[in-house]
Amino acid sequence: MSDASLKLKANARARVLTGHPWVFANEVEALAPAAHDGETVELRDRTGRFLGAGIYNSKSQIVWRRLSRDRVALDEAFIRAALERALARRGGVDTAANRRLVWSESDDLPGVVVDQYGATLVVQTLTLAMDRRAAVIVEALASLTGAEEIILRNDATIRRLEGLPLAVSTRSGRAWEPRWHRIEGFDYWLDLQNGQKTGFYLDQRLQHGLVARHAAGRRVLDAFCNQGSFALHAARAGASLVRGLDSAADAIEQARRNAERNGVAADFECVNVFDYFGARRDETWDLIVLDPPPFAKSKSALDGALRGYKELNLRAMKALAPGGLLATYTCSHHMQDAELRGVLAEAAADAKRKVQVLEFCHQPPDHPVLVTMPESEYLRGYVLRVEGGGAAS
Repeated sequence: MSDASLKLKANARARVLTGHPWVFANEVEALAPAAHDGETVELRDRTGRFLGAGIYNSKSQIVWRRLSRDRVALDEAFIRAALERALARRGGVDTAANRRLVWSESDDLPGVVVDQYGATLVVQTLTLAMDRRAAVIVEALASLTGAEEIILRNDATIRRLEGLPLAVSTRSGRAWEPRWHRIEGFDYWLDLQNGQKTGFYLDQRLQHGLVARHAAGRRVLDAFCNQGSFALHAARAGASLVRGLDSAADAIEQARRNAERNGVAADFECVNVFDYFGARRDETWDLIVLDPPPFAKSKSALDGALRGYKELNLRAMKALAPGGLLATYTCSHHMQDAELRGVLAEAAADAKRKVQVLEFCHQPPDHPVLVTMPESEYLRGYVLRVEGGGAAS
């Protein structure tokens, strides 16, 4: 551990005092010298009481991220122990699993995200301290899991907030060639080295099956479909008609390819979802899925995002036949559940529809949520029953 320490301001209402693992630059009396960037420093309250050990970066707005409430060093032993605990939380080694193995602060490795696709792991190191120790993390993962390949997807723009460059590499030094890979009973053509995020939206994989349980005999619209997962599951579950929408031509092309590979009937259209609802006002559906990208990528963007979510859900509610279902999600961690509920209530009122909750939806257990860190919960949603409008509502 570095010999440097940070001290909270006397009047700071720092969330770290109530268990949050972050400290912002404006919450400390003085920054430590930049020579300590990427190392472990102690945090103390205004009286000098020790609050924990964490990683430090003077270049980041979040200058300190807790590793432990004890004095620890971010060495190979600490990293390996944290990875062992993360694996144990998920039931141990399973070389055929598709899951998140490490979820940042929730697994005591701030800025480290590891997704498993069978024998391949995809790793992101999003903080300076963890990036400096990427080789240690990769080798520990290889030893603990027996992974055949580990891809470092360090091309996320959030790395720039830590002063880090963007790059993609593999443990072997060889390119990872795209291939078919089976997830929850379906084959997907995955490009783990160059695709979106870490290659697939593993956080929604349980929701695909949940929504499919409501799909039999229904006309289903999968909006913001990406690779078409909701559409594929709904089609196989017996939906009478399935259509997927996305504004990205490459996503639509891949969704069509996935449908053909898996032998399911679904059509896909490259279109702006807002424009689609506006142009098809007479079209009705029995089940609509809304799974948009994050509208609120910062707190300053939240007000505009709330308006966007409301308009989107309003258009979907209007497009549902009486008794139709709406599966609606947000992956904006700046939007809390009360705000999402408020948006849906306003949309229901404007649509003059009676709307009831059938399912409360969250990210899966392999993306564990810290109760003291709202940011660790980013995926939430509802499956809603939307009944007929008018005075009877």
